Amino acid sequence: MRRLLLILCLAIPFVAFAASKETSSFFTTSDGIRLHYIESGMGRPIVLIPGWTMPAEIWRPQIDAFSGKYRVIALDPRSQGDSDKPAEGHYPARRARDVKELVDNLKLEKPVLVGWSLGVAELLAYADQFGTDNVGAVVLVDGFVKLDPQMAATFPQFLLNFQVDRRKTTEAFVKSMYAKPQGEAYLAKVTEASLKTPTNSAMALMMGSLAHLDGSEALTKLANVPVRYEYEPQLQGQADVVKSKLPNAKLDRYEAGHALFVDEPEKFNRVLEEVIAETGK
Repeated sequence: MRRLLLILCLAIPFVAFAASKETSSFFTTSDGIRLHYIESGMGRPIVLIPGWTMPAEIWRPQIDAFSGKYRVIALDPRSQGDSDKPAEGHYPARRARDVKELVDNLKLEKPVLVGWSLGVAELLAYADQFGTDNVGAVVLVDGFVKLDPQMAATFPQFLLNFQVDRRKTTEAFVKSMYAKPQGEAYLAKVTEASLKTPTNSAMALMMGSLAHLDGSEALTKLANVPVRYEYEPQLQGQADVVKSKLPNAKLDRYEAGHALFVDEPEKFNRVLEEVIAETGK
């Protein structure tokens, strides 16, 4: 009996380790594109969608925090990270379909979908195309739901700078995402990951997002699931739009930069735990 108890005690840490073991995998979309994703843990699925040119790895604070209790999947969207770099499909509706095909491929039930920055437009396109019958909750992180034309007018100059000196513009962009100090090694790693996206594809992604300036009507299709909008001060106007279109949505303001889930991971992770609790499973 004592030997059996010893075996069980030794096995428990091994089982816990096996349950949270991280894997790096690929699946192929309906248009033949291999998309990479990081997966770790077991249980309720959480799908993490990064922003423009950013890699799945940007969600490291959440992958590490949640994989002990939940099944965490962080996607490299097409032309980002270690995914294929095709010439087509760089617009929210197609990228939303990529997310839906990931969900279907992994047979995820009622996942919590988390989209940051450009990922906000993609999750709105997801709801618009596929509804929420197989969605547990949606977390929209510091992205535009309705872009002011004046703001849109600033993009051409940014994109010109982006073409003239891709590395310099990318380095500045990455640094601007954080309000809290980040180490040089970390910033360099994120910059190199961003540079994996071909310049033309990065520009196509930006232009694809500008083709539909007002995605706020899609918010009404999220009325039947818990929705959170996480934002930093510069996007207060977007938070107001979310609240006006979706009164039941909960809003959380951060004194942080654009990558608020990195600047304030404890607060963000606490909110995500609350969202999962609201799904009732």
